[in-house]
Amino acid sequence: KRTVPHYTLTVELQLDDLMAMRSRLNAQLGDEEKLSVNDFIIKASALAMRHRPEVNSAWHDSFIRQYRNVDVSVAVSVPEGLVTPVVRNAEAKGLSSISQEVRALATDARKGSLAPEAYANGTFTISNLGMFGVNQFSAIINPPQACILAVGTAQRKIVPSSDPEKEFETATTMRVTLSCDHRVVDGAVGAQWLGAFKGFVEDPTSMLL
Repeated sequence: KRTVPHYTLTVELQLDDLMAMRSRLNAQLGDEEKLSVNDFIIKASALAMRHRPEVNSAWHDSFIRQYRNVDVSVAVSVPEGLVTPVVRNAEAKGLSSISQEVRALATDARKGSLAPEAYANGTFTISNLGMFGVNQFSAIINPPQACILAVGTAQRKIVPSSDPEKEFETATTMRVTLSCDHRVVDGAVGAQWLGAFKGFVEDPTSMLL
């Protein structure tokens, strides 16, 4: 944080449609194939790069490199600390492929058998502390990457109703925070990327088109 001029942006997502789709898909899958919420987060992040590809970039002192492929680093906690194995070309993979790859990478990471190339050259990072009950946090950017997305826990809360006959309703929500290197991604670009990401998460069928 001392060397990267950064800022953070936070949005709250409504997950009810995503959770319903996940349940429907998981009903057709075996125990070793079931999708996690994080699999949807990875896919939505990769697809949002189509709208603001600047977020899928890296700072290299004298130049900025913008990547065509979205290689998502996924933070995994291991006894020795934290490693970030990479899901390559996440924008081109289906949810099931992403899920199987993340599961295999996480298993290898916890066994200590992850090959060095498996966590090298990611273009964007996701850090999810939701499983620890953390509501919201800001993650530290992983240079030379320009951005990292911090994902909090899903929780039920009262929100204004979309039904004109009701004032309030209960919804499943989640807060995510995008940390950006301002030399690469300015505030407007970061906000637009978050808007696209939010759109995919709240309308998960759009990820399948």
